[in-house]
Amino acid sequence: MTAGGKERRLTELMKALKKLPDFEFELALMSRDIHYDEVFRLGVRIHFILRKTRRDITAFISYYKLLRDFKPDIVHCWDSMTAIYVTPFCKLMGIRLVNGMVVDTQVQQSIRNKYLLRARLTFPFADVVVGNSMTGLKSYRAPMKKSVCIYNGIDFSRLDRVKDRNLMLSEILGDVPENVFVVGMVAAFEPRKDYDTLIKASIPLAEAFDNIRFVYVGNGVNLQRSMESVPAKLGNKISFLGRRADIESIVNCFDVGVLITNSKIHGEGISNSIIEYMTLAKPVIATRGGGTNEIVIDNINGFLIDPEDSEQLTEKILLLMNDRSLGIRLGKEGEKMIREKFDLKIMTRNYVELYKNLINS
Repeated sequence: MTAGGKERRLTELMKALKKLPDFEFELALMSRDIHYDEVFRLGVRIHFILRKTRRDITAFISYYKLLRDFKPDIVHCWDSMTAIYVTPFCKLMGIRLVNGMVVDTQVQQSIRNKYLLRARLTFPFADVVVGNSMTGLKSYRAPMKKSVCIYNGIDFSRLDRVKDRNLMLSEILGDVPENVFVVGMVAAFEPRKDYDTLIKASIPLAEAFDNIRFVYVGNGVNLQRSMESVPAKLGNKISFLGRRADIESIVNCFDVGVLITNSKIHGEGISNSIIEYMTLAKPVIATRGGGTNEIVIDNINGFLIDPEDSEQLTEKILLLMNDRSLGIRLGKEGEKMIREKFDLKIMTRNYVELYKNLINS
């Protein structure tokens, strides 16, 4: 339950299911690293199945005992390793299995790709394979006859926590010009995200314009390196906030939300960051490819750019900075799409229908 997209989706789904009278569920976690601590307030029993090493086979025993004692109608696994652990016992015990490991798009179609290998081993035994993008399902070669795409959903009540924009700007950036233009990216500083291209575009823009600011939100192995790549003189214009819980209030300060992906090693599913940008009516600039193409419609609610192309990124930032009305128009289209396709109520309804169909069949 770290700070990730599928973890956020699972948390929101559990909160929604908890309000329904005909669902009872328990949660099994393979790590004590929990970012979404709302799970502790749900009143749901949580099992920690921890491995001493990556090849610790006692996890199989722990899962067997959990399924034997709880006797669930359905097991829903949310990543590839839990699929490996639970698949054999679900088949032996006659438990319906939802394989939900498709949360991204696989760009390396190689036999050495461990995720594709785990998919090959587990998909044939799943009753349903769920992905959060059609592109992702295709990249995993999921069997279409039993595959379902359920888009992420956002709880619009999160907007109730949004703080005043000017107060947040003062808190995170200090004194800023009245016509400040804020470019933001919310994403982990991990190899799968391309902060290098963003910073390459950010530095000359920050040097050239007094009113532009860049805000990067997230943590990860590349954070320190990214911070060191920014000249000290630009420290007041390019800010690294680390991991934050008040994402909605920070995104509300953005004039454009950015998601730049390292397409050499990673393909997006449906990014929660993009959903959060659009929910707050922010135009989006994102790397084309993967599930991003299913939510960002070029020139309609944002812009798609080629991988590692800092010049395209710079061009689109300048376009939006010089035409604020364009950003407002794109942002409104994005918000409209979120309310039509990515509402948490829609996501919950689709999962409830999926679970009930499995039980009834």
